[in-house]
Amino acid sequence: MFDSKFFDTLSKKLSDVLPDSLHDAKKDLEKNFHSVLQSAFSKLELVTRDEFDVQTKVLSKTRLKLEELAEKIAKLEEEKKER
Repeated sequence: MFDSKFFDTLSKKLSDVLPDSLHDAKKDLEKNFHSVLQSAFSKLELVTRDEFDVQTKVLSKTRLKLEELAEKIAKLEEEKKER
């Protein structure tokens, strides 16, 4: 779902804000941040922007088709009433 680079970058940023006194533990914390973030994000069932954009286009096309079909049904019902 998410690029591993995303978690690496976010983990690095989190570890960079740690005080210098924790410098020795910085790499371990960075790995732990990475694991925790990856786990948390996977539980959220998020989608990427690309996936979202694709689904938005599909929904738009489906909505247009539905509107066209509704118009056809309305015309057919109107023709049926006129008979």
